[in-house]
Amino acid sequence: MTTSETQTAQAMYFDQIIDADHRIEPRDWMPDAYRHTLIRQIAQHAHSEIIGMQPEGNWLTRAPSLRRKSILLAKVQDEAGHGLYLYSAAETLGADRAELTTKLLEGKQKFSSIFHYPATTFADVGVIGWLVDGAAICNQVPLCRCSFGPYARAMIRVCKEESFHQRQGYELLITMMNGTQAQREMVQDAVNRWWWPTLMMFGPPDEESPNTEQSMRWGIKRHTNDELRQRFVDMTVPQAKALGVTLPDPNLAWNEDRQAHDFGEPDWEEFAAVIKGSGPCSVERIAVRRAAHENGSWVREAANAFGRKARRS
Repeated sequence: MTTSETQTAQAMYFDQIIDADHRIEPRDWMPDAYRHTLIRQIAQHAHSEIIGMQPEGNWLTRAPSLRRKSILLAKVQDEAGHGLYLYSAAETLGADRAELTTKLLEGKQKFSSIFHYPATTFADVGVIGWLVDGAAICNQVPLCRCSFGPYARAMIRVCKEESFHQRQGYELLITMMNGTQAQREMVQDAVNRWWWPTLMMFGPPDEESPNTEQSMRWGIKRHTNDELRQRFVDMTVPQAKALGVTLPDPNLAWNEDRQAHDFGEPDWEEFAAVIKGSGPCSVERIAVRRAAHENGSWVREAANAFGRKARRS
């Protein structure tokens, strides 16, 4: 076969795997665009898990009890693990972990818009668990069926742990809502501040999402941004009612015809500014990540030296 015929046969076999809803594995042939799309998405996901340690990590020394501190510490450790799983998945595509980190620090790769916002009170810890991790679950459970095997398998464990994080956050909020008036007001304030940024987590409206159609054709994504956003709203409204908080959207209402909730439009101009690095904590998040990376250089050097010594023995 000529080179052209080989490439055609490989492309046809790739399409057959995708059409049959089977998995692509690292040693399988794949189009360059498929590989690059996955590296971009998985890298952004990994960066988000690592950066996402910061808002709640800032509360580790200020948690109101040893129990709350232990719960929060366990969660932050989980997020670090998620980042490592995902960097490993990206490496199976030929990406270099150090290069991905460099791209993040240089602003050439992004992290989730939600982590550009501050956690200003301890109620934010609960709301992040309830809303942010709840949105992450909506986003990530379909990724367990992603067409790329290593990513899909990593997401199974990630989603199990994220579900636990959501329950932890909701339990904290229930406790606070059964507390003092000041605590209830703190929870409502946190909900007010995090609701709209959480809706933005799903990405721009479908008509402004240039990668969605192709990613769905390849089986990387299973639902559009707007479909996931609707699913999250419908899931969250009864939870808010049970909790006793008000979601800050005057347009939120049940639509009998659609059998789903109508809701308002997030501020997409704010979203665009945030993902370009102009969010409330954008500079701070990258500065902290850069300092941690630089301060950890001796650990990487020691690990590499140990590896070289082990290979020689």
